Amino acid sequence: MVAAQETTLQKLLEGTKQYRVPLYQRTYSWSEQQCKRLWEDIEKLADDRRADPAATHFIGSVVLAPSPEIGPVGVQEFLVVDGQQRLTTLSILLCAIRDHRAETEDPKHRGRIEQLYLINQFESDPHRLKLVPTQADRGAYLACVESTPQVGGRDHVGSAYDFFVSRLREYDDVGNTLDIARIENAVITGLALVAVTAQAGDNVYRIFESLNNTGLQLTQADLLRNYLFMRLPTRGETVYESLWFPLQDALDRNDRDRRNLELLFWLDLVQRDGRAKQTDIYAAHQKRLNAMRGEAEIEAEVRRFSRLGALLKIILHPESEPDLEVRRRLTRLHAWGATTVYPLLLHLLDRRAQGTATAGQIIAAMRYVESFFVRRLVIGRATANLNRILMSIVTEMDPKLPVDEAVRAYLSTGRKHYATDAQVRSLTRTIPFFLNGRAHQRNLVLQWLEEAHRSKEPVAADSLSIEHVLPQTPTAQWRQMLNDDLGPDENFTDLHESLVHTIGNLTLTGYNSELGNKPFDAKKAALARSPIVLNRDIARQERWGRPEIQARSEALAEQIISLWPGPAETSRDHDSDVPWDVMNRALAELPAGSWTTYGDVAALIGSHPVPVGTRLANHPAPNAHRVLQTGGTFSPSFRWPDPASTDDPLDLLRAEGVEFDGSGRAAPEQRIPLDELAQLAGLSTDDLPRPRSPRTSAAHAGRFSTQVAQLQDPPVVAAVQAVLDGWTALGGNLLYGTGDEASCFLIARGKDHRLGNIWPAAIYPSGKFEIVFQHFKNRVPFDDMALRAEFRQRLNKIPGVNIAAARIGLRPGFRLPVLADPAARELLIEQLDWFYQQAQPPAEYDADAGDQLS
Repeated sequence: MVAAQETTLQKLLEGTKQYRVPLYQRTYSWSEQQCKRLWEDIEKLADDRRADPAATHFIGSVVLAPSPEIGPVGVQEFLVVDGQQRLTTLSILLCAIRDHRAETEDPKHRGRIEQLYLINQFESDPHRLKLVPTQADRGAYLACVESTPQVGGRDHVGSAYDFFVSRLREYDDVGNTLDIARIENAVITGLALVAVTAQAGDNVYRIFESLNNTGLQLTQADLLRNYLFMRLPTRGETVYESLWFPLQDALDRNDRDRRNLELLFWLDLVQRDGRAKQTDIYAAHQKRLNAMRGEAEIEAEVRRFSRLGALLKIILHPESEPDLEVRRRLTRLHAWGATTVYPLLLHLLDRRAQGTATAGQIIAAMRYVESFFVRRLVIGRATANLNRILMSIVTEMDPKLPVDEAVRAYLSTGRKHYATDAQVRSLTRTIPFFLNGRAHQRNLVLQWLEEAHRSKEPVAADSLSIEHVLPQTPTAQWRQMLNDDLGPDENFTDLHESLVHTIGNLTLTGYNSELGNKPFDAKKAALARSPIVLNRDIARQERWGRPEIQARSEALAEQIISLWPGPAETSRDHDSDVPWDVMNRALAELPAGSWTTYGDVAALIGSHPVPVGTRLANHPAPNAHRVLQTGGTFSPSFRWPDPASTDDPLDLLRAEGVEFDGSGRAAPEQRIPLDELAQLAGLSTDDLPRPRSPRTSAAHAGRFSTQVAQLQDPPVVAAVQAVLDGWTALGGNLLYGTGDEASCFLIARGKDHRLGNIWPAAIYPSGKFEIVFQHFKNRVPFDDMALRAEFRQRLNKIPGVNIAAARIGLRPGFRLPVLADPAARELLIEQLDWFYQQAQPPAEYDADAGDQLS
């Protein structure tokens, strides 16, 4: 049974009462965004109450339960089952009002507000505070209540206090002595709440769980923590202080998303079941813990989590590992960024801690995993079933073998694409290394190859980026050089695509934007001055065409083989050297209304246009009719694999929306180029570009401007700046990336917005204005397909812009010189204005949702 009644903050806090936030509650987590919405509502309410003193504003409910502990006579004690974020925020605001009024009006306000709303005047600790937050927040909250020098700060409690102090100063009109009094009155008597109070004897945790078991309000880790401490009725405080709080502090103190505890619980599940999902953390652990009896067993479980948490901290922060070689291997795997290797790493470190594996064995095991990653990447199989393979390794490897041999044996069997030496030698010549895996992983492979020349001396990664020696956009001089390598029936475009992204054409430099599309002689001179060992062989060449690129690919293949051991000798890999399945996956994802070329498909899979055409003619493949010759025409030798098929492929493409000119050539803007084909095939797993925070973007803004000036003509440079000025005039922000190019992001909503960040476009100094449909299709309100389609249509009104409907799920764009036309630039800013307005939803404060946000 519960009782509910509407109340005010004054009625809740007046009298001798105490509200304790239970251990199973999350820490205080309101951000500035939530505080801002609350403050705006309080400001409005204070103004409204001038005309109508009875006006109120409803901000939600608090769920309370009588405390099971017996306190002193006269103190009403309650547990805050739900609504602690809201209640804590209002108490912090009262501290700020107290301090402001005591400083600017009369010191008596300090004692008055404290004694009425913040403390129980005649009670001593632990019953002195009216609100007692979780232990993690008590120090910061006490600093607010007691006005110590530590008040404020970078934690959420301190940030909320600082926010309200700032807003009160802004609101305070020195000529009006009643304005802050109106704010206080609005907070105390104008904010309406519903207090839902459980009855004595009710299972408080069950009430809490029923309110939060959807996973929308609490994380899986929150729910599991809550369950554990519900099972510790007498030992809870002691276990929390000695084990849980140190664990939580060690793992989540510097973690922005505070999700490392959840990661720990998931990793623990994966040790038992490689198929365990992160969404099942709470249910799976609860089922296991239900079989335990007594507080001693639950406390032992918390102790075990504490021990594993210390190991997870080493995985997340390898610099804390004392063994130098273990640290080096952990650092490299951590840098690779595959979190699904964490279950194995936790297992390895636990085996060492338990004495069932030596440091040498776990070092060797980690080296095999690194080799597995690198060899898969260089043969174009970086992503194939990777998560499933890694998630199952702990439960499926042979327990009878030493752990390093067991890891290698497991990775060597079946279709896991642990490339043999022969495959590395064969495929590094042709696979588009630059389009596979993640950008930082490709960079790491080249860095590690460079380090091998330096006896493990670390390479300054932050200063280096990948350079295409043969440029992605070749000039007339580069075309002339490469034309000398053309064979019979070859065309320049296909030859260029087959070479430009292979590992033999890539190197590391610290001055990517300075090299750009310069002739080989200029690049050669710059590379000769470079301290990077990988550049020396390139600088010794007289020219840079197919023979030189392929020879360098072969040399790098031998270095890869020597540095990273291959699969066990007993393995038999039956995979074809030509990944036709990758081709089929890309073609299956090729949207209606688009087309690609035999050369693009060949470059994607490291083959040649002729065998691609032969394969499509003799083996069924999805959407084979969407593969055309380089100029957008059908191959004269095209035929359906099924002789019974008589459909005219040209009619099919027209029916799908592909447009053809009078010469039978498909519209070039509807072509899916090689880089987007790699996205469709799932080879290029780069996360969408992410803007840097304002704290780190200033230097990158300068780098962006410098690169634009280096790579574009003056009219284009001026046009880009005009667009940036136009965007900020609309209310948007500018943030910058840190990749090979310091890309500029047009930010419509920041990451702290309750609906998440969103940006319509990114600008690249090399010449592309990129529309990031792939990013904002998952962001409100552009998760509505109709809005994305309207934005595309609006952009297509701009002279020189023609984005095909088939590319609306990717990241198409147009060249920056389009913006040199004032009419085009004006139309672009107009369409960006429309996007910006659509991206700004009503800023209504949702009390219930606000209290749920973490």
